[in-house]
Parts: sequence; structure tokens; C-alpha cells
Amino acid sequence: MIRVGIIGGTGYTGGELIRLLIMHPAAEITVVTSRSQKGKPVGALHPNLNRLIDLSFEDVDPAAIAKKCDVVFTAVPHGAAMAVVPGLVREGLRVIDLSADYRLPVAKFEEVYKRKHTGPLAAVYGLPELHTEVKDAKVVGNPGCYPTGANLALAPLVARGIVTHAVCDAKSGISGAGQEPTETSHYPNLAENVKPYAMTTHRHRCEIEQEQRRLDSHVEVYFTPHVVPSIRGILTTAHVFVNKPLAQDEVKGIYEEFYQGRPFVRLQAPSLAAVRGSNFCDIAWEVDQGTHRIVVASAIDNMVKGASGQAVQNMNLMFGLDERTGLWAGGLAP
Repeated sequence: MIRVGIIGGTGYTGGELIRLLIMHPAAEITVVTSRSQKGKPVGALHPNLNRLIDLSFEDVDPAAIAKKCDVVFTAVPHGAAMAVVPGLVREGLRVIDLSADYRLPVAKFEEVYKRKHTGPLAAVYGLPELHTEVKDAKVVGNPGCYPTGANLALAPLVARGIVTHAVCDAKSGISGAGQEPTETSHYPNLAENVKPYAMTTHRHRCEIEQEQRRLDSHVEVYFTPHVVPSIRGILTTAHVFVNKPLAQDEVKGIYEEFYQGRPFVRLQAPSLAAVRGSNFCDIAWEVDQGTHRIVVASAIDNMVKGASGQAVQNMNLMFGLDERTGLWAGGLAP
């Protein structure tokens, strides 16, 4: 049994980790931390989990956590993980960080997030479909939600070296903004509305560029996010421009070959309803006949494949389990 700790168990991603891990046949949650909620039952803060977990929030140091855990998930705000992850690693723990602190090289992180990185460590970018080395990692930087949908949509074509540039238009549910209401996520501002934001400057763009340029250093990627009046889900539409026209069957073959043996990628028409609550990414495409454009669309649940589910998928691989363990369930449709 894998003994699991969760640092920062009060937010959306922390709660979703708990929900997934209490159903995991090979994992046992042994500690959930929160400074502000210390001593309170986990089920009191997450009423959907009441009676399913018999733990209270703790405020403990890395040495104490190490006595109880084999792996720790850090579900804390950007900039907070770097203060605790090095100490956890020194105690011999493996760490999966759900913040941005270990997704990017230090210099790029400091440029994008406008803060000094105080705890640099070697880490693997935790998108298992593109990084098989996750299984050997000590530290995994779990990807952002937008980059997960965009990178999985783009990767098969970019890896062929035929893409000149791609324009990604993504639409996310409100939960992607976290628990604290903002101008973007406050209900009266969003109900019956769709809003673009950070139209050319969203910090997740650098993760998409990082992964696609690892596949082809010459590709150009553009990204614009929108928030829509849905709780969960991200639908990404990628306009992919290639250097030679391709037929629909050729594209089909490229995607089938690239994702062969990747159980959480389904090549079918994407919709948020089909993936909600699941760890699947659904992808479909259409060739714009007579042009050099291919439109690729993907759908994920931003809280599962875009965050906590992907983190559990990474844990499975790190501990030699089938990556589907504890995650093999369909979406909540309708």
C-alpha cells in the first residue's frame, strides 16, 4: 500500500486528490495538511467526502510527514511549493507538485511568474503521454490544465516536423480559477457570458511552447484562453498549420500511431460532458480541404486530467502500477 500525504488539502485540487485517492485500491491517505484548518475533520471542509475519510487536517513539518508517507502531493499556490518540496526530498520522499513551481526551468519560471525560485530541483514534466521518464522521477511538476489539453491536441502533428505554427483557443470552466472569486470567475460576471482574458500573455503559454518545441524546435505556438459558465472542463480548439496538405486518413493514422497504448487518450468527438469527472482526454480533428490547416479539438476535465487525476496517474507510474489504477472510470454524462 502506497502511503500518501497531501500538503494543502483545502482547495479544489486538494479536495479532488482526496476524492480520487480514497477510491484507489493501492493507496492510503495518511496525512492531509492545512495551517488554517488544523484540527478540523477533512470531511467537514469537503462535505462531499464526509464519512469517506477519517482524518483531520494537520500542520506538520517534512520530517513528521516522512514518517507517515511514501509520496507527497503538494497542492498549494504557485510559489509556496518551493519552500517545502526540497525538505520533503531530503527526507527521501517522492513529490508530485500541482503548482507551477517545478514545471519550468528556473530562469523561465522566474521570468513568467515574476518571483525568485528559492528551491530549485531536477524535475520531470508530468504529462505521461509525452514523458515516459515520469516513472523514475523523484519530483514531478504536474502540468497546468490548459497546457494538458493543448499539448495532447498538438503533439502528434508537431512530432512529425510538419507544423509551422498553431493557434490554440481554449475555453475553461470556472473551477480553473480556484476557490477565491475574481472578476473573471465571479458568478454575476460570468453567467450567460464568455470572456477572453490574458489574450496573448497567459502564463500557461510557456508550458505549451516548452513541450511542443521539445518535439520540434522550430514550431510557433499561440494561445488565448476564455472562461465559460461551466464548473468543470476545458475545450481546446487548435488551428494547426502544416507545411504540406494532408488527407483526413493520414491525420487519423498519425494520431492512432502516436497514442497507441495510451489509455487515457480517446480519439473521438470531444465534449465536456463526456470527460467530466474522468481522467480522459478526447481528441478529434478535421482537415480544412485545399488548405494547409488542420483543426484539432480536445476536451478534458480541468480538475482531473488537468490536475489531480493526472497527478494520480503520475503516482501510479512512479510506483510501478498500471497507470489506470484508481482512475478507470467514465465521465459524468449527462
